[in-house]
Amino acid sequence: MMTTGQPQSTHEEAFPDLPWTALASIDEVEAWIRLYDQELQACVSKNNAAGHGVRFTLRHGGHIFLHSGAEAILLDVTPEAEWVTPAIVAATGAPPPAAQIWVLPPDMLTQLVLGLNSLIESTQLVASHDYKVKRFTCAR
Repeated sequence: MMTTGQPQSTHEEAFPDLPWTALASIDEVEAWIRLYDQELQACVSKNNAAGHGVRFTLRHGGHIFLHSGAEAILLDVTPEAEWVTPAIVAATGAPPPAAQIWVLPPDMLTQLVLGLNSLIESTQLVASHDYKVKRFTCAR
């Protein structure tokens, strides 16, 4: 668990912090997901398959690091962002994890982004983040 409150990612300085524009529909969320995936593929090495993703800076404090893959969505919710837990639960139907890392089914990405939409201040691509997860199973 992170105790310093500082994001534990590397290479963040290589990617700009972009202001979030609220998404108005599921179609806009799906278009953002496609764009985010294209940008990641263009910028991130295949060697970082488990650590690349996006960092959401939340309006009321804290960060969520998101990695989505074929097997699962990994969320690292920093201690300063624990206040967002009820929104994640409402958006995905998944119970809160016992630790800082959430493991969600890959088909929850649209609902998750739509549920967090109004809480996001900015985003930043992340080339390498340590999710501290070796093996996982999805919450259903």
